[in-house]
Amino acid sequence: MSNTKKIALMSTLVLLLAATAICNFVLAGTGNQTVTGGAAVQANYFSTFRAERNTTRSEEFVQLDAVLSAYEAGTEEHTAAAARKQELVEIMEDELVMESIIKALGFSDAGVVIGESGNINVFINSAELNKDMAIRIATALQTEHDIRSGNIIIMPIYAES
Repeated sequence: MSNTKKIALMSTLVLLLAATAICNFVLAGTGNQTVTGGAAVQANYFSTFRAERNTTRSEEFVQLDAVLSAYEAGTEEHTAAAARKQELVEIMEDELVMESIIKALGFSDAGVVIGESGNINVFINSAELNKDMAIRIATALQTEHDIRSGNIIIMPIYAES
């Protein structure tokens, strides 16, 4: 691929990323408040959390797709981008399963983020977190996935549903 094509492709990607950021900013400013009875009410924390996580992942997928289309199959860049894309898909599936497990334990909502270092951040919709709740969540996640208990961080966030 010639340098001119690479520059054009990268410039297009930067413009798309900028447009996505602007749209995200505009939609976030108008979408996370709803009017009820004349008062503005903040949208549910977990809905906002999922929307932001999905936006970030979508941007990363766009960048990976650009790399996949820019390089020929078999090149180091193409292979690395394909592997990262597969890894992201697996992480997304794991997060969804973990959120469902936590909801099945009786929590009204949950958010899970699997970090690069293997740490798992769990946000539960609860005004407080006691030892029994934390043990139930950690045990359920350890049973479903091969996770060390020291890698699970559980944080209560009370958000009215």
